[in-house]
Order: sequence, then structure tokens, then C-alpha cells
Amino acid sequence: MAKTALHRPSGLGPAPLLTSLAEMLRAWLPRQRWFAGKGRPVTDLTLVSSTELYPGCLHLLVRTEHLGSPAHSGAGTPPAEDCYQLLLGVRKVLPPQLAHAFIGRASTGPLAELTVYDAFHDPKAAGLLLERLRVPGSAGPLCFERDPRVTVPGGLAPRLLDAEQSNSSLVYGDAFILKVFRRVQPGINPDLEVPRALARQGCTRVPPPAAWFRTSEPQDATLGVLQPYLRDAADGWTLALASLTSENDFTEEAYELGRATAEVHLALATAFPLDPPSPGDNKRLADAMHERLDAAVRSVSELQPHAEGLRSAFDALAGLDSAVRPAQRIHGDLHLGQVLRAGQRWSVIDFEGEPARPISERRRVQSPVRDVAGMLRSFDYAARSRQPWRPEWADRCREAFCAGYAVAAAWDPREEPELLRAYETDRAVYEVLYEARHRPDWLAVPMAAVGRLATARS
Repeated sequence: MAKTALHRPSGLGPAPLLTSLAEMLRAWLPRQRWFAGKGRPVTDLTLVSSTELYPGCLHLLVRTEHLGSPAHSGAGTPPAEDCYQLLLGVRKVLPPQLAHAFIGRASTGPLAELTVYDAFHDPKAAGLLLERLRVPGSAGPLCFERDPRVTVPGGLAPRLLDAEQSNSSLVYGDAFILKVFRRVQPGINPDLEVPRALARQGCTRVPPPAAWFRTSEPQDATLGVLQPYLRDAADGWTLALASLTSENDFTEEAYELGRATAEVHLALATAFPLDPPSPGDNKRLADAMHERLDAAVRSVSELQPHAEGLRSAFDALAGLDSAVRPAQRIHGDLHLGQVLRAGQRWSVIDFEGEPARPISERRRVQSPVRDVAGMLRSFDYAARSRQPWRPEWADRCREAFCAGYAVAAAWDPREEPELLRAYETDRAVYEVLYEARHRPDWLAVPMAAVGRLATARS
């Protein structure tokens, strides 16, 4: 993002805010779950924009620059600089109920002797943010917009979800959920673009956006999306683990999830342009998978003994003629944590894609088999995360999911075994790199899949 003029907070003095904030943010940002530059010191901070939403509450876009490389670099490595969205509260004294949101106490600059905290934890700040979304308008570079067909009531009590994720989510009165994108990139976020398009198609598998906000400077970028909250729903990961713990069957749920996934893919194929197959598609896709594997092997030594077998999956794909089906918009990061089940009905959420990837890449058309492979890997993940390992549970779920998908889509992803194996292998390599970087204790889970996929034959 290019630099832009500072929007001065009206009640906090004219001196640059970073005089007060830089030191504390350098220490606080790397500790946040959503911070992408893990393992790399923040060397510089630039204030892209600052808007006072109300006295004592600042909305900031802050650019961070980093030094060095993370311990496990490679595919998906964050760039040398990032832009983050912050909502900061400023008070003389922080009440005990907000002690966990403490960021620091400024010693210099316009905030000298004041306490700074993460205002997403503050019910007052969260409530006023909802009011901004209820009434379309602007504040500095911030633009608040709403679907005029949707009524968002006022006074809904907010609560911040504490789940591990790359963004922050506020639930309002169990009626709406606001997803705030912490790492901001130019362009419309797929998590707004795709649900809006699907709502116009009449697809009811995806909660439609009710309101959203964005920044108009220095480039247009999506900052947050408000959607209906499915309060009686449980996510697929939780349901799968409960099935494993109770030793219950999960094939019926997996079958219906396959049907739901196919319905979403069919709606996406109608809502967005398709890219017809052309010669060389499979080789280009395989070459990209090879590159990601090479980068991952350099970063995670445990992959090296399996590299040749993994490459055979990509070579088999490259040897095929052109793709069978058109490329289209897909979910891009589909797994059991991205689906919700209320009663007997599945819904699909979180169309943001892999946050580490550029938005332009996440918006590209791809084969829907990639989403299928992601879900198949998720069943395996669930089975591997419980002891004793139950591979037959995962196998039954994988078959049931594909069968349900085939019924709704009128084509079976298992009929393209080379493509399915290549996408599963590519996903497993991504998982190895992710776990090595973020959760080393989980590395054995994708490594088990790597061993299986390296010796498999399409």
C-alpha cells in the first residue's frame, strides 16, 4: 500500500501518533495469533491511516516491515511488509474487565500517560462499530455500507470470539457475526465478494452479507463483513471429533456435506465466469505444485525422504491431456472448520481463502477438485487427531463425501484420480509447512498423509 496523509484524531493532539504507539506495537503485534510475520522482528511501522471513530477510540491501518526470514519459509511466506487493521482504545485508567486487552502505556507523544488497549474487547467500542454498520456513511477513509434489504437492529450485545484464527470475529446478540480482517490487502476480499454473488443466485448454503466496511485510501480494501450468525450450528470439525470420541458413524453427515459442497460449486459456476480447458493446463498446475514442494522440502527436512514419491503425483497430472472440466471460482480453503451444521443442514462459510496468499491469487478460477481434496484431507486430520487412530472412519467419510458430491454435481471427483491425488498431495505439503511453522506438535498428522500419498498410485 502506498502512503497516505494522516487523518488526525481530533481530541488527541497534533503530534504523530506513532511517537506514542510504535514501541508498544512492535512488542504487541508479534504476539497476536493473526500476525503473519511470526519469527521476524518488526523493524519499522508506518501509519497508513488513522480515524477517530469516537473520542478515545482510534481505527488504524498500520504497515509493518520485517527483517529476516521465518524459521520455516517457503510457499505462503509473508512478504517483507504487511498492513494490519487495529481498533485501539485510549483511557487514563483501564478498568479490570479490560485488563486482558492491555497493549501498553504511552510515555511520549499525543497519548503520553494514557493507556492503550485492543478496543475489539471493549463492548462500548464494539457496539458503536455496529452502529456505524447499521447506518451507511463514511468516517475519514472508512466507508460503511449495508444491504438495504436487511434490517440490523440496534443495541445487540457484542462478544469477541476467542477461537484461534487469522482474523477477529464479534458476535452481536447471537443474531449477527462481524468478521474483521486483521491483515489488509488491496481489493475486494473474497469473503465479501463470493457470498454477495451467491446471495444474488439464491444460494442458501452461504450466509449472505448484511453490511460491510472498507477503506477508500490509499487503495480500496475490504475491512470487515457482517453476516447472520447461525447460533444453533456447530462446525464440522467439532462434530467430527465428537463422532470419533463417541465411536459413532459420520458417513451420513459426510454424504450431506458432499451434496452441500456441490451445490455451492454449481452456484459459483453460475455466478462467476468459467475458464474453459485448454492444452497445457495440467502441466502448468503440476509445475506450480512442484515449485511449492521444492520450497517446502528446503524448509522442512522431514519431507526430503518422501519428495520423489510426492513428485510422482504431480508428474502423473502433468502427463494428462487438458483438463476435463472448466476452471471456476471455488472456496479455496475448504475443510471441516469452514462448514456449519444446524439440524440436518450444512452451510459453508469463510470464503476468504488462504490468508497468506495475495487476494488476486485467491480470486483466481481453479478446479473444484481442489475443494474436494481439502475436505478429504480434513477427514483424515480429524481421524489422526484422536487416539487410537481410526483410518477406517476417515475412509468411510471420504467415500461418503464424494458420493454425496457426485449425486448433486452429476460428476464424481473420484473419476479424475490423478487430479484428486495431486491436489491432496499439494494440500498435505501445505499442511506440513504450516504445522512446522505454527504448531510443531501437529507435524506428525500431515506427515502420516505424506507417507501414504508418496507411495500411492492414482
